Amino acid sequence: MTGPAPAPPRTPIALTIAGSDSSGGAGIQADLKTFSAFGVYGASVVTALTAQNTCGVQGVEPVSPGFVAAQLDSVLCDLAVDAIKTGMLADAGIVETVARALRAGPRRPVVVDPVMVATSGDVLLKPEAIGAVRGSLIPLATLITPNLAEAAVLLDCRKAESEADMCDQAHALLGLGCGAVLLKGGHGSGDEAVDVLANAVGVERFASPRLATPHTHGTGCTLSAAIAALLAQGAALAQAVPRAKTFVWHGLQAGLTLGVGRGRGPVDHLFAIRRGASPA
Repeated sequence: MTGPAPAPPRTPIALTIAGSDSSGGAGIQADLKTFSAFGVYGASVVTALTAQNTCGVQGVEPVSPGFVAAQLDSVLCDLAVDAIKTGMLADAGIVETVARALRAGPRRPVVVDPVMVATSGDVLLKPEAIGAVRGSLIPLATLITPNLAEAAVLLDCRKAESEADMCDQAHALLGLGCGAVLLKGGHGSGDEAVDVLANAVGVERFASPRLATPHTHGTGCTLSAAIAALLAQGAALAQAVPRAKTFVWHGLQAGLTLGVGRGRGPVDHLFAIRRGASPA
């Protein structure tokens, strides 16, 4: 007599807490596509609705902090979430609501993408919320993933102009209490796009050939979501970061011919499915 069949392995779950992009290239939509590309089940908490396309952001409607809290309670009381990623949080009330939920829950990887400005240049975080991100959210993060402009705002300093500046600013951001900092140099210049990963151990440099493309909509969301997906699967941060960067680079390359929209098009999150290959 045989016993019961073994239970199938549980699918890793990642939660994105971010704004909705009606054009599908960034925000919640980009995060969920990225989670799926890595074989991770994606859940979401919507913090803001945007009227948005590849040409810009035409309108923003933040969700009330109370309803953000209701979404968080609903997801976290039922789903065994393995990693959390935050993106656009819109205002201070939402930032504080998310921080309270993270403090109250079990310890799990948290990737904070401190979204402040869209690729189009539109502001996505109210200035008065920056202090809440700095003081309440970042200390709860396993990793933060600012770009050069966001790092300068968080540190109230000039934007890094060299790799040495990036290393200095990454170290300074560690002083805000997060576990690690991935300072992204994609908006910099030169033949290589250089990111630096700083933690208590030291600094690691990641470089990839810079692609000449205007179609970069959603790259920051996609990178942080890919890292969160890999952390949800149990990968170490040192392995998750280069794999996520490789995924974004291939998505950018494939996005050159994706042909979505009339402005700054998105990366191709589904390039691996189109090619019948592994995402990274």
